[in-house]
Amino acid sequence: MRIALTGSHGLIGSALLDSLRADGHQVVRLVRHRPTAADEVFWDPVRQTVDTAGLAGCEAVVHLAGAGVGDRRWTAAYKRELRDSRVLGTAALAEALAALDAPPRVFVCGTAVGYYGETGDRRTDESAPPGDGFLARLCVEWEEAAQPALEAGVRTAFARTGLVVSRRGGAWGRLYPLFRAGLGGRLGDGRQYWSFIALHDHIAALRHLLDTEELAGPVNLTAPEPVTNREVTAAMSRVLRRPALLPVPAPALRLALGEFAGDVLMSQRVVPRKLLDSGFSFAFPEVTEAIRAGREPGTAAPRGRG
Repeated sequence: MRIALTGSHGLIGSALLDSLRADGHQVVRLVRHRPTAADEVFWDPVRQTVDTAGLAGCEAVVHLAGAGVGDRRWTAAYKRELRDSRVLGTAALAEALAALDAPPRVFVCGTAVGYYGETGDRRTDESAPPGDGFLARLCVEWEEAAQPALEAGVRTAFARTGLVVSRRGGAWGRLYPLFRAGLGGRLGDGRQYWSFIALHDHIAALRHLLDTEELAGPVNLTAPEPVTNREVTAAMSRVLRRPALLPVPAPALRLALGEFAGDVLMSQRVVPRKLLDSGFSFAFPEVTEAIRAGREPGTAAPRGRG
């Protein structure tokens, strides 16, 4: 199968690229520089330019590109960059797919569980409405931007992703060196729920979305049982065999992270109802297993159905 992929240099995109190629799929990568390889196709998400000729013949498109939510302090300028990289990029890609003579059969657009905002200790599935705050509003706009693909009859799935457990990158990647150095600890009071997913399971779930015709609309990519930050802290301490004695008070987080601290301290107990109902099986459903898998330099790429 010929598959187009954005965000191929990121944590999730690079792992998905390896998995797809291991199964013999032809992957074309959308890049923002002048293409220098046969598998590269130019696009500019902010200027909303896509080389549609390079998408011809693609049966599936996976869109994972976007500026990192936790990469910088949320200044007004960086919030614009976060929005533009997601909303404008998704709109450009969806419009390009709709304009093709033969659109792909499936469009998987990566979004985030930030859509739900604060959920407290309430188990939250895909039927829940959007929450409040910058990330929730961003996720709503992000998903709405895919409307042209939907109107063109392309099966569109929104992969609402939780915290991906891997030492190779992402938010969790910053935790491993801190805990190894004995500097780990709970954040705030530690009672907030974290909706996590092992990188291996995340890639397998994306492959499942590509292969499963009945899956469309929002699909939560999180492990079945979210855990509190206190439980995460204890599990990291056990797996890495280091004490976790240095809690970070909420005021210190707000001083260091600004507005983003509110999302770090927010509780999100999000569950993957649609994935489970469709028969998906997690390799690392428990947080301790996910942390053990995430500390390894590499995990065998999950295989698809062909």
